[in-house]
Amino acid sequence: MSLLPKTLGYWRAELDSGRISSRDLTEQALDAAITSSEASSTFVAVHAATARATANAIDALRAAKVPLPPLAGIPISVKDLFDEAGQITRAGSRVLNGAAPATTDSVVVQRLRAAGTVVIGRTNMTEFAYSGLGLNPHYGTPRNPWDRATGRIPGGSSSGAAVSVTDGMAAAAIGTDTGGSVRIPSALCGLTGFKPTAQRVPTEGVLPLSFTLDSIGPLARSVACCAQLDAVLSARAGAALRPVSLADRCIAVPRTLVFEGMDATVAAAFDAACRTLSAAGAHLVEIDMPEFAELGHINRLGGFIAAEAWAWHARLLQTGEAEYDPRVSVRIRRGAAMTAADYLTLLGDRRRWIAGVHQRLLDANSDTLLMPTVPVVAPPIALLQDSEELYGATNLLMLRNPTLINFLDGCALSLPCHKPGEAPVGLMLAGVHGQDERLLSLGAAVEVALARGT
Repeated sequence: MSLLPKTLGYWRAELDSGRISSRDLTEQALDAAITSSEASSTFVAVHAATARATANAIDALRAAKVPLPPLAGIPISVKDLFDEAGQITRAGSRVLNGAAPATTDSVVVQRLRAAGTVVIGRTNMTEFAYSGLGLNPHYGTPRNPWDRATGRIPGGSSSGAAVSVTDGMAAAAIGTDTGGSVRIPSALCGLTGFKPTAQRVPTEGVLPLSFTLDSIGPLARSVACCAQLDAVLSARAGAALRPVSLADRCIAVPRTLVFEGMDATVAAAFDAACRTLSAAGAHLVEIDMPEFAELGHINRLGGFIAAEAWAWHARLLQTGEAEYDPRVSVRIRRGAAMTAADYLTLLGDRRRWIAGVHQRLLDANSDTLLMPTVPVVAPPIALLQDSEELYGATNLLMLRNPTLINFLDGCALSLPCHKPGEAPVGLMLAGVHGQDERLLSLGAAVEVALARGT
């Protein structure tokens, strides 16, 4: 049996029934992580020995009839931002090659290990998580599973995370999302990705991009998979995920900004998804959201990411800037010009902006937004490598819709909504702060409706 394209629930049933062992499942993942055409650019480190030891231990406990957590024995990858004891946290960069290995696991890794998951290895990413495209000049860029002959971007910054799942190197992956870095690669690679409310999952032991906006979430095969991993990451037991009824559910579709620059493929898939949800009983109401058009001006100086990334990187850039990807370092340096007054103004602007968005949703009798995750399908890697102007414009386009929800301090799901065999397209459902469980239940219902509509 292959890890492609099975859910976590499927593997739990296989393991519980004895039809497969954790060791065999782990060997399949390791084989792909070592021999796949994208292996060398997907992982920066593969933990073969510890993965096998963990799998053996889980198999022994299962054989002894010891009760095990639901995800015990299932191989998972983690992004190269999470501390693991004995591993250097490089964040997809070379400038940290000389750093000391972590002495303890991050809280996220601790919780994954406590849940019995098998950590297969550390996935490649955009350097320091500072781009939505997934290109990495140091460790290579894994090609999107769709149209590998052309060689298209996987999306970022959790690029290796997405490809580790699409290529069967892991059953699911853990990434981070500061402006879309879980949802963008999920959308472009045909996966389901969940960005929780920022403070829902602890960031202790995670190399930061923006401590205000950073959030941690899964990339997986289904909404249920994301919910199961979120329960582990957030240490919330929670009830079993149950899809809610879509009948008469009011979902707001913002007209402002989110459809600009949309290509024909995304437009067709999004329109078809909306028709499917309407046929399932959902009430889709189009609304104006002028706040969305204001965000570019609010963030004109670089926003929280530039200011907070500069605070972390300033000393490192003084001594090691030559080791950085210049497309990353130039964006970090934008924060150097921001003053304390600029930052305080940004905080106030965000509070007013969030209040405005909440009021628009209240007026629409809705607590959920629906939009394309990203407005275009994955472009070729070569085009972006050869043009600084196109790189910058495409990066902004990829980040535009997802980052609205980070600034809102909300939660969001990206679900695949394309037809089988077509270019992957993501459908984004988003909720306000703290509505994570409700959003996951709604996402499960939308997932069922989309499956019936294809």
